[in-house]
Amino acid sequence: MTGKLIVITGPTAVGKTKLAANLAYALNGEVLSADSRQVYKNMDIGTGKDLEDFTVNGKQIRHHLIDIQEAGDKYFINQYFKDYVVALEGVQKRHKQPILCGGSGLYIETALEGNPWAAIPVNASLREELASLSERELLQRVEQIPQKILKQIDISTTKKIKRGIEIAAYLKNNPVPVQELPTINPVIFALQLDRELVKKRIYARLIHRLENGMIEEVENLLGLGIAPDDLKYYGLEYKWVTAYLLGEVDKPEMINRLNIGIRQFAKRQMTWFRRMEKKGYKLNWLDASLSTDVLVKKVEELL
Repeated sequence: MTGKLIVITGPTAVGKTKLAANLAYALNGEVLSADSRQVYKNMDIGTGKDLEDFTVNGKQIRHHLIDIQEAGDKYFINQYFKDYVVALEGVQKRHKQPILCGGSGLYIETALEGNPWAAIPVNASLREELASLSERELLQRVEQIPQKILKQIDISTTKKIKRGIEIAAYLKNNPVPVQELPTINPVIFALQLDRELVKKRIYARLIHRLENGMIEEVENLLGLGIAPDDLKYYGLEYKWVTAYLLGEVDKPEMINRLNIGIRQFAKRQMTWFRRMEKKGYKLNWLDASLSTDVLVKKVEELL
């Protein structure tokens, strides 16, 4: 089954979910998430699910690939690709407009063109070995990865570094796996804001989340028996809020570390989108400071 796939992407804190949901309302569509952490249940605030945005004018917008995995589990991009293909085919069979939404360039690209390396299986013994290594030792391993592989993998977080090492180890003795891709015609819209405005939004959203349940969310996850190290594995918000709850940092330091880390993350996201353009993807850039109604109209015009 073929068809048009609308893609809404951009850095963190620019309003992607709200635009995607409103587009789904206008175009009789459904939203597919392209996010590595929103798959986990009970991890709503720290992952930025913004679930309230999926209600538009009293209508609940159907969404996919959110809350499909238990917190504490590990979910890798190979499983995401399989789940995405099933979800996409379901949306198409219902004759709805699929709208892919997320800020992870790697997940967006995987959805659009597949990722043969996503089919590379998890190496449990290697994972165990890597778990005992320091950041410096992991980076030393990264230096040993052939350049042609290194250029194509994301090593922006410790989790992704470990996956990159795993991929490189597999490809030493195995061919690149073959994947079957859905036939789609993607149209990509990328939200952007002035850098200073992004910084202000990141800080304001961070404070809002901390004041509205993010710390309690992490407390609840710890209470469910998820080990602190497993929570830290999920990235910035869970890493630093867990450290705060364990008394490893005080509240001002937690806020400062989170603010800096999220800013750096947004910068890496923009770097990835520019890289996508260099690869030949056409990104239709939209001004995220415009109202949602105006943005919906602009997308409809461009379509």
